[in-house]
Formats: sequence, structure tokens, C-alpha cells
Amino acid sequence: MTYLNPVHCRQDYLALLLLADESEAIISEYINEGEMYTINEQEQPIGICLFIFPQHDVVEIKNIAILPDYQRRGIGKKAIAEAHSMFQRRGFSEIIVGTANSSLENILFYQKCGFRMQSIRKGFFINYPAPIYENGIQALDMIVFQKNLIEGDE
Repeated sequence: MTYLNPVHCRQDYLALLLLADESEAIISEYINEGEMYTINEQEQPIGICLFIFPQHDVVEIKNIAILPDYQRRGIGKKAIAEAHSMFQRRGFSEIIVGTANSSLENILFYQKCGFRMQSIRKGFFINYPAPIYENGIQALDMIVFQKNLIEGDE
């Protein structure tokens, strides 16, 4: 298994990006930003990660998705650990990621990966073309999680 392989033709991975972000229109707004990587198994992409850089020392996971058949195997957690190491070596101080208030599994996942809640972007998902419902809850707000990349900095 290899993690975080650079992507050259981003549009080829739209189907994977749609696993984590339900709006093609919204994805089109950020697909060409930052750095995109595939997560591969036996040379086949089974996941995707897109990182953007909102501040000079901050990296944001804008989109991360693993094919359903490969979820709950620790692959996403290993990809995030590799990203942590990669961006730490490059001098970034923190990594952030946002998920919907309705994405209960994602909320658990990021905490298990060592992220802590940082802020709430109220009304973030109101601008999506169609309402999103998960777990019987409408996605309205984005919960932003943060993890320090500088050792000993909590």
C-alpha cells in the first residue's frame, strides 16, 4: 500500500472527491487549488486527499475520501499520519480539517486521528446547491478540527 501519491490530472479523480463532498459545483471551486494525492493499493487509486494552504504555516485537508470497500481498515488514519509527517518536515505548524455537523462518523474519525475541535463555521453548508442530510441531521455548520504539527505544542 502506498499513501499520498501526487496527482497530475485532477479531473480524473472527481468521482473519488464526490465521496467526501456531495456537490460537483463546490468541488469545481477548489479542485485546482493546493496539492492532490491519491492513496493506492496495488497501483490502483482507492482514495484521494486534497490539501490547501490557507495561511503560510497552515495546511488544510480540503477533501479526503476512501472507497467504501476500503473504509474502516485504518487507511485514512495512515494517510493522515503520512500527511502529518510530510507537512511537519516542510515546516508547517498545524493541520486543519472541517466536516459537517451531521457527519458523525467523520467527527469521531478526526478525533481518533488526534485532531481537536477548533471552531465552528456557522451556516457553511447553507450555500450548497441542495440540502445535505446525514444521520437524520441537516448539514448546516462546519466543525473545524486542528492538530499541531510542532512537537510539544498543544
